[in-house]
Amino acid sequence: MGLFDFFKKGDKVGADSAVDSKELLKDTKQSGDERDVVTKLSFHPQWNVPLEQQYVFNFLANELQPLKPNQLSLSAINIEENPRTGAWNVKVFFRSSLPEPIELGEIELLILDKDDKRLASKTFHFQDLGIIPAESARPWVFEFDKDSIEEGVKEVPKEDEWKIAFNLISLRGHQLDLDETWKKQLPVDQQEALEKIVKDLPKLGKSEVNFTGLQAKLQNDKSLHVSIFIRNGNDKAINLEQLPLEIIDARGKQVAKGSFKLDPVLTVLPNTTKPWTFIFPAQLVNVKGIDLSRWTARVPQQ
Repeated sequence: MGLFDFFKKGDKVGADSAVDSKELLKDTKQSGDERDVVTKLSFHPQWNVPLEQQYVFNFLANELQPLKPNQLSLSAINIEENPRTGAWNVKVFFRSSLPEPIELGEIELLILDKDDKRLASKTFHFQDLGIIPAESARPWVFEFDKDSIEEGVKEVPKEDEWKIAFNLISLRGHQLDLDETWKKQLPVDQQEALEKIVKDLPKLGKSEVNFTGLQAKLQNDKSLHVSIFIRNGNDKAINLEQLPLEIIDARGKQVAKGSFKLDPVLTVLPNTTKPWTFIFPAQLVNVKGIDLSRWTARVPQQ
């Protein structure tokens, strides 16, 4: 089956996901015009589109709603499942209302249901789409292979019950999520130092939550004050109400263990790292031979 065979006369344009171009592009000329932009159909320069197929594309393109200036958009058409591989072939228009041509790099796309629940996700090389002319709409098929479809999703979503969207959380990169109390207490240069540490930490997996030690100090009263980075690689926030935690020192010995009730609930935003301090009272700390020259914070196995 060729690419053109995916687009049929009975297709309809569905949900539209538009974002400000600044979310995806830097240093791109933007229009100061406030008019709505009607995007024009654009074919990849290497395509030789049969006349009958041009009619189909024109019909679909005429259904597209105007964009606001300086937007990039994914307009859903439909999804066809490959019966042999289980992959989803997702038909869309990629649109731009910018006043100049653009070319994009790698971008993760999401398939979401009507309640914005993720059905599939995959990173695509947008260079394959070629240069997108100003104020244009380019038809394309994004193939989400079976491995990119979320576990438990058994069938293609029904018409008008899904959309395709840019994963803006992954595009912005991993960031420091500093609580307001920390912002008030830390000078700007220390906040910037934390940002640099977070930037230099190893990359997280997409669904990984990680605890990385920042600072540990044994106090005169034998209590242990531990600041750690709570790192959230998910594209959804995590809420911590109760956190069991143990500290392992340079000898590999457990020197502190406790469970912390977090009230209010501690929220770590998607794709961010939040520093937090936990205080182990003296009765939960084993100070004999303690060596904090190197240490690890971890959630103990139940």
